[in-house]
Amino acid sequence: MKVAIVNIGTIFTGAVDDPVRSADTVICEDGLIRTVGSASAADVESCNVVIDAGGATLAPGLIDSHVHITFGDYTPRQKTVGFLESYLQGGVTTSITASEVHTPGRPKDREGLKALALAARGCFEGFRPGGMRVHAGAVILEPTLEPGDMAELAAKGVWLAKAGFGAFETPYDYAELVAAARAAGMITLMHTGGASIPGSSGIWADHVIRVNPHVSFHVNGGPVAMPEADFPRIVNESEVALQICTAGNLRTALLTAALADAAGAFERVLIATDTPTGSGIMPLGMLYTISHLSALGGIDPARAYGAATGSNARVYGLNCGLLAEGRDADLVILDACEGGAMADAQSALANGDICAVGAVISNGVPRFVGRSRNTPPTRTPVRVVRSDIINDFSA
Repeated sequence: MKVAIVNIGTIFTGAVDDPVRSADTVICEDGLIRTVGSASAADVESCNVVIDAGGATLAPGLIDSHVHITFGDYTPRQKTVGFLESYLQGGVTTSITASEVHTPGRPKDREGLKALALAARGCFEGFRPGGMRVHAGAVILEPTLEPGDMAELAAKGVWLAKAGFGAFETPYDYAELVAAARAAGMITLMHTGGASIPGSSGIWADHVIRVNPHVSFHVNGGPVAMPEADFPRIVNESEVALQICTAGNLRTALLTAALADAAGAFERVLIATDTPTGSGIMPLGMLYTISHLSALGGIDPARAYGAATGSNARVYGLNCGLLAEGRDADLVILDACEGGAMADAQSALANGDICAVGAVISNGVPRFVGRSRNTPPTRTPVRVVRSDIINDFSA
């Protein structure tokens, strides 16, 4: 499928160091972004679908790097079916598992832990709820596992390892398995903050610094934050990515972003939701946290948006998250909400508003065009102006 998006007002690139770009047309083909800039009438005419963005903002699809999936589009924590597809209606085109820890009766023996990660990964390889790309299967690190198991899992395609819910005597004891997972080429993730479920324990800055994972999960608390003095330490004494989550502590989210920005390390800040959990299901959670960092934290909205897209993509090694030629064609059209005080997506976020989502394209395929069922309408209409495919792409 070849899709053109025309009449673009602004582009969020997804890169925190170069967050805005001028272009009026983007063409996607075979699941990738082919051109960004201007296009001839012939180029646009050659497309199967042409979407008029109505002068709104085109941006990379959001990447939620902390989603508690289990199997299928169902959360046993909130007993809800279809939450992932609903998140796509909030502009999330990619979800990354925070481990399948909420799977009822999850195994803790060596073979069961490996089987759970492999099964979850396999189940989502060919399943895209609503068109969302889901990276599933994070092995939960327990004392029953051995360092060699990390290489075995990596060879079978598991590339995520989660520390924080194992029955270790202290959080420092995760270090051996985390190091083995890193050596096997896996991305390592560590719960940070107070305990979040029965059987977990508090993990603070010294634990994270000593264990040295790639990502400090919900560094602002999930939902309970670590002590105040730990935040400068984790920013200045480590290189770990600093994942801020909607379901965490808002004050310490703003503190983390400010400390990282002052240290010239804002590229380490990642935005995610940490849902579904006891905090619920949050289809617009990513947009809320972007607006919080912008309106309350003084971070430029396009840079804050990059923490939810390009920065996640860089840490996790994904081809999406940046609006550039050759990247995955996972895109959203954003605007100020109809009837609101602001004129565009950037000023809306700076005002503390969420954006209206006018369209979502994932893997180069329009999933809906016009309006999301989870946001108000866009200020100006977003519409399909031509299509040779029998589909009106309505939500």
